[in-house]
Amino acid sequence: MVLIKEYRVVLPCSVAEYQVGQLFSVAEASKNETGGGEGIEVLKNEPYVKADEKGQYTHKIYHLKSKVPKFVRAIAPEGSLVFHEKAWNAYPYCKTVVTNEYMKDNFEIKIETWHKPDLGTTENVHKLDAETWKYVAVVPIDIADRSQVSSSDYKEHEDPAKFKSVKTGRGPLGPTWKTELLTNTDCPRMCAYKLVTVKFKWWGLQTKMESFIHEQEKRIFNNFHRQLFCWIDKWVELSMEDIRRMESETQRELEELRKKGSVRGTSASDK
Repeated sequence: MVLIKEYRVVLPCSVAEYQVGQLFSVAEASKNETGGGEGIEVLKNEPYVKADEKGQYTHKIYHLKSKVPKFVRAIAPEGSLVFHEKAWNAYPYCKTVVTNEYMKDNFEIKIETWHKPDLGTTENVHKLDAETWKYVAVVPIDIADRSQVSSSDYKEHEDPAKFKSVKTGRGPLGPTWKTELLTNTDCPRMCAYKLVTVKFKWWGLQTKMESFIHEQEKRIFNNFHRQLFCWIDKWVELSMEDIRRMESETQRELEELRKKGSVRGTSASDK
């Protein structure tokens, strides 16, 4: 049985704003995670159309040797810690699938996201059948809650509880910021509902690794959205044309970064 959780990330921005903010932040975060032979390689970034759906398709390769636990590195064959990420961004719905050629059908991380203009109050937004939904754990993420961030990940300049946007006037986010959004009609709000399905079939490691992957996904979602909000003055005035141009530049930059420098970014905990 695969392990499924739904992470709900509430943000003080609109669904339309987030589309730009997310793409900007993905490009910036990719550069922060790339260097020394590891990181992200972009193979494709192009429009797609299938059936009644259209959007942007991306295919990336993640070289992640230092970003998995030590006990996995000890037993994993050389070259097996390379992951393929294929994403179909038909905003406000997005689907991402991560696979590994070494493990083939025994490994998959699927992330399905709906972006809705609410405060995370919609139940079963992904319309799962009742039996499946019964076993889904809902995990709220509060980007302003310092206790949800490890000391190794914390950066004061990326703390929504301390940041105030010059261009929008939003922030800092206090302990009751989500409650205040209920009555503050001047500030937009939205929620990213991220349904994460993890499959890891490896005898003796399945339970441990599925739990580890979910811990890392929560960590990534929290850190990423804290950055996204604190970078709002960098992206809030950009257009989608600006973003596509930036993505092309980032693709070239990532290739250079991966070939030189030192390993950077989020390393795995060796618990």
